[in-house]
Amino acid sequence: MYTAPPADSVVVCLDEMGPDGAKSYPGQQLVHEPEAGKPTERAKQAADYGRRGKGYTFGALKPADGEALTEAYARRTTANFVDFLEKVDGWLPQESKRVYAILDNLRAHRATDVLLFALTHPRWEFVFQPKYAAYLNLIEPWWKVLRSLALKGRRFETWAELCRAIEQATDYWNRHRHPFIWGHRRRHRPPRASGVAMLPKAA
Repeated sequence: MYTAPPADSVVVCLDEMGPDGAKSYPGQQLVHEPEAGKPTERAKQAADYGRRGKGYTFGALKPADGEALTEAYARRTTANFVDFLEKVDGWLPQESKRVYAILDNLRAHRATDVLLFALTHPRWEFVFQPKYAAYLNLIEPWWKVLRSLALKGRRFETWAELCRAIEQATDYWNRHRHPFIWGHRRRHRPPRASGVAMLPKAA
């Protein structure tokens, strides 16, 4: 259903990332080249508690083609979620007669205002994933991709600066997007070779 939705329909994964604050985010940096006889230094970073503004990133991902939409909000409330749903509805192809929205059981996702949205948008159908099964929502692994593109190894002085970074990272992803398939290994990581912990095969 993710990669081959029914005819005249679209599947979209919805979720929120956060709270994220304007602070320093760890990255990967080489301290110095290894030298013979000298121990390698550890990378150090000053404590940054990020008390310069924070908020949430609401996201929508279409697994079939990988296109994504993100929007920043100060709080994770029902009103903000319904506002985001309106934006997602305008972003999705209008010719799609059915929209299957995959999301978790957060209270804001099951509020009365969300039910009213569903009544006024009859093409929408909400599919709630089982509890403790976040991995079934493909936007969960995509958040890791977005964090790597937008936040990793950077320092943000304001929440607005962080929002711009997420917006730019989303635009970059959409320009290089590809179908997002559950369970597929990332393209830049080679498959692991069999290790000593593998059970021997029967003859």
